[in-house]
Amino acid sequence: MIASLAGRVERSSPGEVVVDVGGVGYRVHVPLSTYAALPGVGRDCRLRVLTAVREDEIRLYGFATAEEEELFGLLQGVTGVGPKLALKVLSGVSVPNLRSALAHADMGVLTSVPGVGKRLAERLVVELRDKVGPAFASAAAEPAEGRVDAEALEALAALGYPPKVARRALESARKAGAMTLEDLVREALRGLAGKRA
Repeated sequence: MIASLAGRVERSSPGEVVVDVGGVGYRVHVPLSTYAALPGVGRDCRLRVLTAVREDEIRLYGFATAEEEELFGLLQGVTGVGPKLALKVLSGVSVPNLRSALAHADMGVLTSVPGVGKRLAERLVVELRDKVGPAFASAAAEPAEGRVDAEALEALAALGYPPKVARRALESARKAGAMTLEDLVREALRGLAGKRA
């Protein structure tokens, strides 16, 4: 199994990156936080990788940090959570806020992720509360909205948008009702694409 990849960023978009390792391009699915941490195209990167093997496909999931990788594995241990939903959760809630939400049963944060309803949020808390541990469940975790905005800004900056332009696009996305990191980036990109047209 592939446990890590080190190579050159061939191309990237929110949700995935292609890493060129010795002339072979590996498509790796990543949460938005990892995407935002990636260097630009043509630059070297290293990702922690989990390999998912099914009858009809092999998928690689990449992470910038050990914490992201660990939480991805823990989330998939919960009934009803597959790799796609686990990636959505990590894209919609930062690692510190996710740990805090699980430890303190903050249903509002958990259900803000598309695909996570009240029942699943309760199941996540029951099954993962003890596994995230009190050391990670700091009551001083950043306010969720501020951290999500910062990560969305990083993602837009990685795509080459100047900070002022990115901030205006994110403000518009918030006004349009976008709450999660994934929705914010998508809505901001939609607005920016409209301005270019």
